[in-house]
Amino acid sequence: MKDDRAEFEQQARRDAIALGEDEAINRDGLHLLREAGKHRYTYLWSWLGVPIIQVPSDVMAMQEIIWETKPDIIIETGIARGGSAIFLASMLQLLGRGTVVGVDIDIRAHNRDSIESHPLGHRVRLIEGSSTDPDTLAQVIAMIEPGGKVMVILDSDHSYTHVKNELAAYAPLVTEGQFLIVADTGLAIESDNFTPPHGWGNGNDPMAAMDEFLAAGDRFEIDPVYNGKLLMTSSPRGYLRCVR
Repeated sequence: MKDDRAEFEQQARRDAIALGEDEAINRDGLHLLREAGKHRYTYLWSWLGVPIIQVPSDVMAMQEIIWETKPDIIIETGIARGGSAIFLASMLQLLGRGTVVGVDIDIRAHNRDSIESHPLGHRVRLIEGSSTDPDTLAQVIAMIEPGGKVMVILDSDHSYTHVKNELAAYAPLVTEGQFLIVADTGLAIESDNFTPPHGWGNGNDPMAAMDEFLAAGDRFEIDPVYNGKLLMTSSPRGYLRCVR
């Protein structure tokens, strides 16, 4: 039989884009995710023993992205209980190199211990402080090796102003071919069964900041494949590829 791997990938790409363009099924996917939220769905999962607090399809997408782009450093703002940092570290461990830089304004002692005592904790560096504080940013930049490939995930305070400031600070660090992920853009999408917490939504959300950011420049594009196939995601349209 002939080697059909390239054809398979091309078909999968077409299917992913078509799925992303299907408004009805994406609306249903969002509805299902929000109904599941009544049972704290994103809090039910762990990665290698550490709570990850993510939608599983988002984890799958990040896995594909990291394997495809092979970053040297992944900067993540917002640590929570540490599972996401350990997940990212596990991917870099498979690549055989790389560092996760986790930034959070308040790293609880037990969460720090979960990360630093983990078998993959050696791949994670933690910085406590506001992600937009100049001193914090300087510490992050100091960890980037010259010529290193940089990926960024913004997943801390989801207010418009904070995400806008994070984009201004961290987007310039992302290198060509790598990804900038703006988390929880779904807070902007209203529905009958969901009220955003903390006063988020109605323009005070990551989507509003991201759309403004994208309109102001041309370094990043909404990736049609990854965003298209997610279906159940906390971050619709939030997977941005750096194209220049």
